[in-house]
Amino acid sequence: MKLQLPASAKNWLSLSGAVIAVTALFMIIFLFIIALTLPEEAAYLGLVMYILLPSVMILGLLLIPLGMLREVRRAGREGAEERPGWPRIDLEDPRHRHAFFIFVIGTGIFLLISAVGSYEAFHYTESVQFCGTLCHSVMKPEYAAHKNSPHAKVACVSCHVGPGADWYARSKLSGLYQVYAVAAQVYPRPIPTPIKNLRPARTVCEQCHWPQKFYGHKLELRTHYLSDQANTPWRLGLNMKVGPAQSALGVSEGIHWHIHPKVRVEYGATNPGRQQIPWVRLVNLENGSVKLFRDPDSGASASPNDKGRVMDCIDCHNRPSHLYRPPAQFIDTALTAGRIPASLPGIKKLALELSAAAYNTEEQAMQAIRGGIQQFYQTNHPALYNGQRPLVERAITGLQGEFAQNIFPEMKVNWQAYPDNIGHLYYKGCFRCHNGTHRTESGETISRDCTLCHDVVIQGGADRMDTGKIGESLPFRHPEDIGDAWQEPPCSDCHTGGPQ
Repeated sequence: MKLQLPASAKNWLSLSGAVIAVTALFMIIFLFIIALTLPEEAAYLGLVMYILLPSVMILGLLLIPLGMLREVRRAGREGAEERPGWPRIDLEDPRHRHAFFIFVIGTGIFLLISAVGSYEAFHYTESVQFCGTLCHSVMKPEYAAHKNSPHAKVACVSCHVGPGADWYARSKLSGLYQVYAVAAQVYPRPIPTPIKNLRPARTVCEQCHWPQKFYGHKLELRTHYLSDQANTPWRLGLNMKVGPAQSALGVSEGIHWHIHPKVRVEYGATNPGRQQIPWVRLVNLENGSVKLFRDPDSGASASPNDKGRVMDCIDCHNRPSHLYRPPAQFIDTALTAGRIPASLPGIKKLALELSAAAYNTEEQAMQAIRGGIQQFYQTNHPALYNGQRPLVERAITGLQGEFAQNIFPEMKVNWQAYPDNIGHLYYKGCFRCHNGTHRTESGETISRDCTLCHDVVIQGGADRMDTGKIGESLPFRHPEDIGDAWQEPPCSDCHTGGPQ
């Protein structure tokens, strides 16, 4: 049986559309086979295979009926044949029968491919690779930080979108401006936070972090290094009171008390980053009592009727997946792990100075780190430099690696751009509210007692190590003898994260 096509299909526009559609289809199949052998990081391949080529194929398919319609109208104008009315299908007519089966089979194949392609396109646009690698310059800091975070195995959309079609639609609509901003190079550097159009944090976080199961205390050990020639280690062990002493007591006390189901904590902020908090309202949901704590030093007024933000997970855990650590922290971590040799004299101070310097590009920073370390040891410790070159090289590559994970000069991203509200060493964090100045009209204050959140159970250096008992807290001893000067100002007034 000879295949016969309608006469109207025999035109250059329809023929071109068919060639475009078939070519795009074969390219999709070919790239799909190639993608099976490539790592998932092939972000641009997914963009071409699931979004660009299907669009080209659909365009080609649209050209076929467009060309046929154009041909029928031309023939009608020229009087070549009677202008047809509504389509008639006569399966006894070979031409109608062939066209019908071509249409049915072709439509079935197209719908199948479209269904698979739509699902793959949806899956691809929800992937970490799409979010993190498609716009390299913009998303590089977030992607790098995410890969090194506790949520590295959690997809971006799990937090930034969450479940449900409504929030998926909202995220895609808001993404339209982001596409424009990237294309037009009008995006801010760094990207401002907190992001305003995200769904409530507890709705997202509590999908994994079961709110009814709060844990008790947690022992956290840290090793800090002094900026002296010996890089003297100073160890600190904190018994973190995440919850009560026994988890069976629920969330009756401890750090997670802030989201106790029987209370509501509200606050007002005077800056976009929520670092300045002039008032806090505590509402007892059982008896309805309200306490309003004002900070007279803030200069901002507050009344019981002021609308504030309800405190949730993200108010403390504000950098759960995109944490940019200060140099003092990531250098201490690298020294402890051995990525930077602690045996090199003065390496802590030198690394701090090199990391905290201003750079325009990452390449410039890498060159400055290499040149700075080499010059320092060539000049001040020539025997060590000549005799232990591999040790110096390890310090260079170790510091370069830490810098590349935490500081991104092109996007102006560093630890100062994004404060971390967990703790209070390098940022205000807890001291935004627990500074001792927020008080009610009756004189009740938000406590500044450190033992509300942690007990010091281990502290000291090699010459003297103090240890405490469970349930007791050692008096804090500053690594350097500064008397009582550490007791009044917040830690972050001195500990800026860079050179002291």
